[in-house]
Amino acid sequence: MPSIFSRIVKGEIPSHKVAEDDNFLAFLDINPLARGHTLVIPKKEVDNIFDLDDKTYTGLWMFAKKVAGAIGKVMPCERVGIAVLGLEVPHAHIHLVPINGIYDIDFSKPKLKLGPDEFASIASRIAAEVD
Repeated sequence: MPSIFSRIVKGEIPSHKVAEDDNFLAFLDINPLARGHTLVIPKKEVDNIFDLDDKTYTGLWMFAKKVAGAIGKVMPCERVGIAVLGLEVPHAHIHLVPINGIYDIDFSKPKLKLGPDEFASIASRIAAEVD
């Protein structure tokens, strides 16, 4: 059964995309810790990030670097934090979270509730800055 992320890649489930190429996709997390919280995934479905082949693994991180740069330009934050948990969805992914302190990336915190217009606005602002 395809993961929810594979279904997003195929367009079966809508998302707020911020960047995409032939191999990778970045889209806003629907349960964000902060405005601009983005997920970066390989389009190829592999459960564990460390099971990715070397080319996909390094490509994923390079793609995430471009997206993180765009997030940092658009969202008010000191840094863009990175987390790889790998437990929520069986599809390798990187969380990019705008942060101002170390506790801003605590996944036990309540998630923000944003409306569709705010998600769309954030996504388009980040997308406009991705090189």
